[in-house]
Amino acid sequence: MMTQRLFFTHDHLNAELEVLGCTPFDNQFAVILQSTIFHPQGGGQPCDTGWLGASQVLKVVQEGDHVVHYVDRPVAPGVIQARVDKDRRTLHTRLHSAGHLIGNAGETLGWMPIKAHHWPGEGKITFIRGTSAQAMDAEAIQRQVDQWIAANLPRHMALDDGTRQVGFGDLPAYACGGTHVQALGDVGQVTILALSEKKGALSVRYTLN
Repeated sequence: MMTQRLFFTHDHLNAELEVLGCTPFDNQFAVILQSTIFHPQGGGQPCDTGWLGASQVLKVVQEGDHVVHYVDRPVAPGVIQARVDKDRRTLHTRLHSAGHLIGNAGETLGWMPIKAHHWPGEGKITFIRGTSAQAMDAEAIQRQVDQWIAANLPRHMALDDGTRQVGFGDLPAYACGGTHVQALGDVGQVTILALSEKKGALSVRYTLN
């Protein structure tokens, strides 16, 4: 049975979840839950950490149909109180939403985003030229991203045949399993650091202030 991803539809940081299994693994314990509020590493976003009861959640990964939570001490089957590390989640959420905006900004100039990396200190969106690609520079991307954040466009999410689409305002949505701010004002200040092009791909590096 596939782990239900509660973060696809909600922003919960606390929840009562059901432990289905707990297995020793390399001085840690691998925990399977019926449903989870923890985002696993993937889609360009680092994993959430936090707590299952008194056990610390050290990493969360997708393994087949299951989201596996690696903890520092065993947990018993049954209902447990789960809590996501709020500061870590908030940072990753802001970075991921900023990355979407950079993708949207590039598309307005005729570029197509093909890869995204939303890790702290390593934020980067990679594009390839579309047929009508215009010159792209850091200032143009910065102005457009700043404008959307100032407009505080609201998030919208939709699930279609298991694929989740995430967008802001009337901007094109992306298929995405990551976590995102509820409105763009929550992203804060984004800084476009540099653009570099090689082998036909253009990379836009960014950070949060």
